This record gives sequence, structure tokens and C-alpha cells, in this order.
Amino acid sequence: MSPGRALRFSKMHGAGNDFVVLDLRGGRPAPAPELARRLADRHQGVGCDQLLTIEDSADPACLARYRIWNADGSAANQCGNGARCVAAWLRRDGAAATPRFRLDSPAGPVQAEALGEGRYAIGMGRPRLASAEIPFRAAHDATEHRLALAEGEVAFGVVSMGNPHAVVEVADAATAPVATLGPALQARPEFPEGVNVGFAQVLAPDRIRLRVFERGAGETLACGSGACAAVVALVRRGRLARHAFVELPGGTLEITWPADDAPVVMAGPTAFVFEGELLLEQPE
Repeated sequence: MSPGRALRFSKMHGAGNDFVVLDLRGGRPAPAPELARRLADRHQGVGCDQLLTIEDSADPACLARYRIWNADGSAANQCGNGARCVAAWLRRDGAAATPRFRLDSPAGPVQAEALGEGRYAIGMGRPRLASAEIPFRAAHDATEHRLALAEGEVAFGVVSMGNPHAVVEVADAATAPVATLGPALQARPEFPEGVNVGFAQVLAPDRIRLRVFERGAGETLACGSGACAAVVALVRRGRLARHAFVELPGGTLEITWPADDAPVVMAGPTAFVFEGELLLEQPE
């Protein structure tokens, strides 16, 4: 197959949150939004929640840079499950010679650590809690906010893990109105950059069940930054321990937030699914 007519990729997932991974090191150009949408298309492309690009980092302390593209072609600032998959890809590639290394993300440097058996831990940084940093338009900062929607009044906490999250506590995650309340909150002008909406059910002092409706992707099987945000929001309300397990439709993540001024650490699985080539031009 002639160069330029095919694009090599890896298909991966982290707890069911699935990705197409492109190696763009060496100065290869980033995909246009149209190509990101094509790759993400589950019928006419490869199919994924997000596209991950691995690139050279300008920071000598970082092994590589990664960027995230949603299924609709828009760029994202952070993706915890994606960060774990990038770390696993670099370990398999041989670029990461040691179990611990730093990665350059759109939200800033993150620390990655290989835990064995396909599990990786990612330092997700300190959560941002001030409304202006989410960003969320509010008269004051609070652990809980309320908005009146067509579906009724909804209470939620707001957290940024490099991307904005609203966390709604529900009695039963399985029956939560994810498909209606998720986009309704995303469309509110109080969230000028949109928002990922999490629906969290507390199962025990150290365990929750979570579903997340993501910007640019809809509901996914897992959202790493959403799991971190849910733990932070519920810890702040006294509803959860600082070391907790988050059950998502695609798997379970382990989240630790040691103190209010400490970074959040997320640990969870990664998996390689297949390698392939996407035809950029159809043969005659």
C-alpha cells in the first residue's frame, strides 16, 4: 500500500472507554476534525469514544505529549482513561524504559506509573474547585449548586480535573436520567465551555457507581477524569472516603485524593484490542 494512502493506528480501551491511538512523533501533522470524526465513526470508520495522538514533547522532562479529540472532532483537555492507554502504548513501544515517567497533556504534565498486569496509575493533578476555574458562572463558590431545568431542580457539585465536571448524586445510577439531564446541563449558559455530567450513586463509604455523559461523546462506558471529579465532589460533601473505588459500566477505577491540597491519583486497567490501517483514499 503506497505511503499517504493509509493511516496506521492502535485500538485500545481503558475500562471500556475506547480509543484510536495515532503515533505522530517525528513531526507528523495532527488530524483535522473531519478525520477525527471519520476515525470515531463506528459504522464507516474504526469506532471510538476519543482519538489519542502521541507526539513529541517540547518539555524535556516529559517522555511524550498526547492530545485528545472527541468523537465529534472537538479537542479535549484531559482524559484519564486515555492517559493510561498512552502510558501503556509507550511501554509496549519501548519508549518508556522505566515504570515511572511523565507525560505532557493539554492540561499540563502528568505522572504515569506501570503497576503490572496492564494496570497504570496516573497523577491527575490537583482538582480546581473555584467556580471561575471550572468554568461555571455562579454568585459564589459552594460544594453544591442548584439549577432549575425543565426536568426539575437539580443539585450538583462542580470540579475541574483539567476539564469541567458536574457531579449529580442519585439514588440509583442504573435508572438515572443520563440521556436527558446530561445534555440539558451541558447546554446551560452557566457552563460556557460545556460540561461532563456524572451521575453518582454511593454504595458504601469507599465505593460508588458512576455513569458519565461526556462533552462531544455522549455517555461512555468509563470516564477517568469523571471518576476523579465524582470522588472529589462527594468527599467535599462528606459522602465518601478519600480512597474509593468507582464502578463504571466498563470496569472499576481506584481513586485516591489524600488531602484537599493534594493531587488526585487514578489507577485502572488498559487493553490493546487490535492494530490496523485506515484507507485515506479508496483504491481505483
